Amino acid sequence: MNFGLNRSSVVGTAAILAAIVVVGAMLAMNRVEAANDSGILPDPVLNASLSSNTGEQTAVIAGGCFWGIQAVFQHVKGVKSAISGYSGGSSSTAEYEVVSMGQTGHAESVKITYDPSQISYGQLLKVFFSVAHDPTQLNRQGPDTGSQYRLVVFYANEEQKQIAEAYIAQLEQAKSFSRPIVTQVAPLKAFFPAESYHQNYATLHPDNPYIAINDAPKVEHLRQKFPELYKQ
Repeated sequence: MNFGLNRSSVVGTAAILAAIVVVGAMLAMNRVEAANDSGILPDPVLNASLSSNTGEQTAVIAGGCFWGIQAVFQHVKGVKSAISGYSGGSSSTAEYEVVSMGQTGHAESVKITYDPSQISYGQLLKVFFSVAHDPTQLNRQGPDTGSQYRLVVFYANEEQKQIAEAYIAQLEQAKSFSRPIVTQVAPLKAFFPAESYHQNYATLHPDNPYIAINDAPKVEHLRQKFPELYKQ
C-alpha cells in the first residue's frame, strides 16, 4: 500500500501521523522480510577479522533515503559515527536539490566510521542487508524512486570489494531473498556530506510521518534481530 508519503510530499501533521502510523509502521517492518524468506541472514563466509587495532575504519553504503540508513547505524555498537551524504557523482552536483533530479550519478549514501576491534566490515554488511534496506528493489526503496535511491556498497579497497561481492553471491546462492538482489558493488570515488538539516534527521524528527513509517521500524528491527549489536 502506498500512502504517497515519499520524502518530498510528507507533511508532519499530528492528524496524518495518528491516521496512518500504525498501519504504515507494520508495512515498513515487513518490507524487507517480504523479500527475505529465510529469516535472519547468514554470517558472511568471507569477512575481515576483528582487529586489535583500535584505529577507525570507514564504510560507505547507499540504501535509499539516507535518513533511515543513518539512523540504523547510529544504533550499532562499534560505530563511531554515521553521516548522510552523496556518492557516485561530482562535487559540483553534491547538493540535495540537484541530486533529487536523479541525473547527477549520485546516490544518497551514508559514511560509517567504525571501530574494527568491535565490529567487522562483514557484520556491517549483514546489518545492511538484514534490516536497513530491501536489496531487491531497483532504483527505489519504499516510496522513494529514482537513481538517487539506488542500492550500492561503495568499496574503498580490494578487501571491501571482495567481502561485499562474496556476501551478495552467498545470499544469492542460499536464496535468502525471493527476488534477485540488485544492490550494486561499486568503487568509492568520493563522499560528500549532505546539508546540515539532513544530519540526524530521524533522531530529531521522530514524529514526522515519513520517519515513523519508513525509518523507525528499521531501528526497531535492528533491536529485535541484533540485540548483541544494538545500542540505545
